[in-house]
Amino acid sequence: MSRSGSITRFSMWSGPRNISTAMMRSFGNRPDCTAVDEPFYAFYLKETGLEHPMRDEVLASQPQNWQDVLSQMEDTLPEKTKILYLKHMTQHMLPQIDLSHMTEHTHCFLIRDPRLVIASFSQKWDQVDASSTGFQQQMELFEYFCQHSEKSPVIVEGEDIQNSPDDMLKKLCATCDIPFSDKMLGWSAGKKPEDGIWGAHWYNAVESSTGFAPYSPKEVELTSEQETLARQLEPIYLELKSGKLTL
Repeated sequence: MSRSGSITRFSMWSGPRNISTAMMRSFGNRPDCTAVDEPFYAFYLKETGLEHPMRDEVLASQPQNWQDVLSQMEDTLPEKTKILYLKHMTQHMLPQIDLSHMTEHTHCFLIRDPRLVIASFSQKWDQVDASSTGFQQQMELFEYFCQHSEKSPVIVEGEDIQNSPDDMLKKLCATCDIPFSDKMLGWSAGKKPEDGIWGAHWYNAVESSTGFAPYSPKEVELTSEQETLARQLEPIYLELKSGKLTL
């Protein structure tokens, strides 16, 4: 039987090429947490037809309709579980998904400068556009859960956590009514049981990590087309940034 009432379902909303997998490592290292990696990914690939790396493997590894994904969030969890950590990619959340089933979750939005997202994403995927970055979807999700969720969503910026992991994670936990655990500050290197099968393509850097590396400002060079995209996305980023959690 599900222990739904005694479990905090924590949805972390990020676009690609942020510290989203490191955040999953952080929460997943807690003894009271069960982590789930991008549960809507197979649904997204099936519906869009996108030829992502390892597409067939992803489709075979997860439910391909959103109703089944939502049902899994209510399934029986390991007895230790007090927090179900759900790592979501905002671009996976297509319009047909009924978000009302997630209004009782605790929602956190992880943001990053679009120029940095585009520079990193384009090294792994050659069809970067506004939709694939997830910025517009992130704003729409934030606005939806601000209006409909039982708890106010929280916004955090990846570089803030990298620079002050102890203080920022303590503040995040306090804001979300979750007890802090120092287990969140470090983890063992390597693959993790919760990693999606796609980690073989995307998770090289995080698999060698054992904690949050300090943020190092980067000079990035974008093509003119990428610069145009970054300028298009910047107002969304800045609006979310204005409401982010700070120390």
